[in-house]
Amino acid sequence: MSDPRADLEPIERASRDEIEALQLQRLQWSLRHAYDNVAHYRAAFDAIDVHPDDCRSLTDISLFPFTTKPDLRANYPFGMFAVARSQVVRIHASSGTTGKPTVVGYTANDIDTWANLMARSIRAAGGRPGDLVHIAYGYGLFTGGLGAHYGAERLGCTVVPMSGGQTEKQVQLIADFEPHIIMVTPSYALAIAEEMVRQGLDPAANSLRIGIFGAEPWTDELRCAIESTLGIDAVDIYGLSEVMGPGVANECIESKDGPVIWEDHFLPEIIDPDTAAVLPDGSRGELVITSLTKEAFPVVRYRTRDLTALLPPTSRSMRRIARISARTDDMLIIRGVNLFPSQIEELLMAEQGLSPHYQLVVTRPASLDQLAVMVEAIPSTGPTERARAAASLTHRIKGLIGVSADVRVLHPGSVERSSGKARRVIDERPR
Repeated sequence: MSDPRADLEPIERASRDEIEALQLQRLQWSLRHAYDNVAHYRAAFDAIDVHPDDCRSLTDISLFPFTTKPDLRANYPFGMFAVARSQVVRIHASSGTTGKPTVVGYTANDIDTWANLMARSIRAAGGRPGDLVHIAYGYGLFTGGLGAHYGAERLGCTVVPMSGGQTEKQVQLIADFEPHIIMVTPSYALAIAEEMVRQGLDPAANSLRIGIFGAEPWTDELRCAIESTLGIDAVDIYGLSEVMGPGVANECIESKDGPVIWEDHFLPEIIDPDTAAVLPDGSRGELVITSLTKEAFPVVRYRTRDLTALLPPTSRSMRRIARISARTDDMLIIRGVNLFPSQIEELLMAEQGLSPHYQLVVTRPASLDQLAVMVEAIPSTGPTERARAAASLTHRIKGLIGVSADVRVLHPGSVERSSGKARRVIDERPR
């Protein structure tokens, strides 16, 4: 493999002063653009007596109001657009599983910027022109498939636009086309590996050398499992449709130490999720992002709900974010204890005989919440080993998290598979 740092864009090598000067120039434009063209932002700014002209330094972003997902839904469908609808060349939307979806628009320039950032991201992950890229993210209103597709083409790669689902065909095409890179959710990557085994193939002997994984939280333990199973480098990509889509940040293959935020296009902050106070770099909290170059759908201090920390630069000149393994809206409260699915995942991945396929089922049969952890055994695990693993995991959940759980170790294949984001929590409590 060629040197991953060869031929970097100048901004990827820029000094901190150069980056911040560019950010301030673009931030001042973006705030003015949002204020002048989006009624929501004009009203929100005016309500707290702040104006785009008040932004004279990057720290002045703290003067401005936050934007939340309910704000986007309240302006459904096109109320947050900052350009005429006729200038919007593409629309994406969230899944809308809890009410109206959030709708995002893109101008031709926005699509061009997105393609460039995705190309930068794939290159940071180790991709090069001519690489064959198998895209198993879903295409359509979800931003993953088309975002990856345009970026891979912009880099000069050969794209296999497989989309999600049809797992048998996924395996067939990987075996026949011999791609170098796969872009997919981490949970579905494991489902593809299982199908390889079912077809009598060795998952670690395939042509893939890089996996670019995103769209759902995943732990370092799951990264290790994917790398050992598929024999690849597993690299983290970060993004969200409200801000752009995938490609807001990406890990560099030479360090794999957290996604680099492309700070020439996005201004990140970390806040305390409870008090909304801005936290210093290195502190863990909620990621807030302000777009710097988006035309159709600028976002000002968008609360992502993703929990992470801003870290100093390493492989690139821009700051990194710590691995996002939890979201504030993923948090479960079980008998007064705050719990994230990623905490359970870390514990079960440490148990011999258990697979990464699991679900948390929360019920309230009487007055108290009950938590059941449904986790699959690996195929070689016998009844005695399953019982030992269940007892050990039950003990560790109680001791380390403080919640009593009913751990059920199931036969392989018992937990539902998804071709997109894994459904980790089934909350059956009455609302």
